[in-house]
Amino acid sequence: MTFYQPVGNEIDLFQAAADNGLPVLIKGPTGCGKTRFVRYMAEKLNRPVYTVACHDDLTAADLVGRHLIGPDGTYWQDGPLTRAVREGGICYLDEVVEARKDTTVVLHPLADDRRELPIERTGELLTAAPGFMLVVSYNPGYQSLLKGMKPSTRQRFVSLRFDYPSEAEEQLIVAEEAGCDRDLAAQLVSLASALRNLKDHDLEEAASTRLLIHTAMMIKAGLPPLDAVRAGMIEPLSDDEATVAALMEVVYAVFGRPGEGR
Repeated sequence: MTFYQPVGNEIDLFQAAADNGLPVLIKGPTGCGKTRFVRYMAEKLNRPVYTVACHDDLTAADLVGRHLIGPDGTYWQDGPLTRAVREGGICYLDEVVEARKDTTVVLHPLADDRRELPIERTGELLTAAPGFMLVVSYNPGYQSLLKGMKPSTRQRFVSLRFDYPSEAEEQLIVAEEAGCDRDLAAQLVSLASALRNLKDHDLEEAASTRLLIHTAMMIKAGLPPLDAVRAGMIEPLSDDEATVAALMEVVYAVFGRPGEGR
């Protein structure tokens, strides 16, 4: 089963929503475990999960389905949302605020007590099968007036707020996911904490748990720690050379300068 380290009561909240057929909204920063949590809960509930990465060009047809042309003529193909509705699975829309407003409106009748999906092109009105669950996520840090979720949409959901785990929990996660020792995990988490304190200064986003795991994997594979940290944690945070150089000073404080060793 997918590994997931709880950091609060999120499992109980999601379970309660699932038991009552309620849609769930998960909000939190990049790389804090939102998608992994959904995958874990889908396995725990023994339900199929259909994941959609939302973007500006996502249309309602991409979610619901469309007519296609095959060797025997035209046929209908369900989209991921429709498949989840028919099968009683989970439809997970990642970064839902990236989708156009006219696309997400199709979610409204599924996210209230109707639990219905009208398919205009086939004339069907589908009632969601038992077990169907709508789950969406987004990063509030990326929100703007143009990309914020409409209140009429947001208030249909049970909302869970995610953040980066505590240092002890994050060390456990990094060690488990990367298969590294706890000392290395502790060093990387200490570095991430220092970098996160700089987030509001020159960085758009903080160092995520995902970046820590990637870095630990590269160090475990034999790369010099400073090279792995720069490629796995620092360069992904900024394209500005001066900012990267400043961040590396924080790295040296934790791992030592080249030739020093720690």
